[in-house]
Amino acid sequence: MMNRDNCYCVIMAGGSGTRFWPVSRAAKPKQFLDITGTGKTFLRQTYERFLNIVPQENILVVTAERYRDLVKESIPELEDRNLLMEPYSRNTAPCIAYATYTLLKRNPQAQMVVTPSDHMIDDEDLFVETVTKAFEHVENNDVLMTLGIAPTRPDTNYGYVQACGGRDAFINGEPTPVKTFTEKPDRALAQVFIDTGEFFWNAGIFIWKASVIRKEMEKHLPEVTGLFTGWERALDTPIEGEFIAGAFTDCLNISIDYGVMEKTDRAWIYPAKFGWTDIGTWESLYNYMPGKDPMGNSLDAEKVMLEEAGNLMVVSPEKKKLVAICGLDNYIVVDTDDVLLICPKDDKKFKDFISGIGMPEYEKYR
Repeated sequence: MMNRDNCYCVIMAGGSGTRFWPVSRAAKPKQFLDITGTGKTFLRQTYERFLNIVPQENILVVTAERYRDLVKESIPELEDRNLLMEPYSRNTAPCIAYATYTLLKRNPQAQMVVTPSDHMIDDEDLFVETVTKAFEHVENNDVLMTLGIAPTRPDTNYGYVQACGGRDAFINGEPTPVKTFTEKPDRALAQVFIDTGEFFWNAGIFIWKASVIRKEMEKHLPEVTGLFTGWERALDTPIEGEFIAGAFTDCLNISIDYGVMEKTDRAWIYPAKFGWTDIGTWESLYNYMPGKDPMGNSLDAEKVMLEEAGNLMVVSPEKKKLVAICGLDNYIVVDTDDVLLICPKDDKKFKDFISGIGMPEYEKYR
């Protein structure tokens, strides 16, 4: 039985959500929106999910300085000391380093689950059971645990984890060592991974002792952890803001996946059988949303007229407007007050588009 007092949750909520543009904007990115129509923001849903696993006072949120008020709107009961503010976005490794050193100062016995703020979980009871068992495993073993999802398609937006035991690992549902950890392969390689039956999607939800991830980060990412030298005297004190600003100014922009998980010999995977979706793109939202019409259209608009149109994602927050579409297939159509987006429902094409290819005016509407 795990000691709940030593268990913490770190929610990473600092992303800018560019791949949900134009609904998600830099001033209010997707984690602070109710894109799936639940009545709660992604961040709020994540927070409430982990209340069933760790004590309320052990939940921390790491976000950007400019999102402080948005976090407090979603989680007004969050303690100020549990809101860690990043002065600059530097990806997940620096974020996790900040949270890890903070927890080690508060509780050297801390175990932590690190999670993004924008995942959808279908079977929350099974999710709670899975994370709890993962906590129990890392309590007695110095491993870096990631939750693994059986892949259903060669998706290039996810990391892939090869488990010792291959297909049997999922059937048995027990934690197992990792053979290889590959972050976001191309489509051809992702298909090879799926065909072997030995790979899982990396859900991006990690469980480990704070002391163990500290050692592995200091071993594999000294260029990041070295900038946190002096954390013992600075964190949880009036000089924390100044200290973190200095650390993040020169910090490498790198994910924990590339920086540690692909290199460490302590990587383990816990095969997860609950329903899971990383709502990271319009295409992933389309795949997640139920209630599509017979032509495969997902419609979030009050008035829609379709002719020879299929497999569309249509979003129109302005409910009074008629959206009329003819002859489109496999597209995203998003109509906001100041932007009309019409783009193929393909993650790569959308990413290229908003990165500036054929769209020099994009920055004005972020």
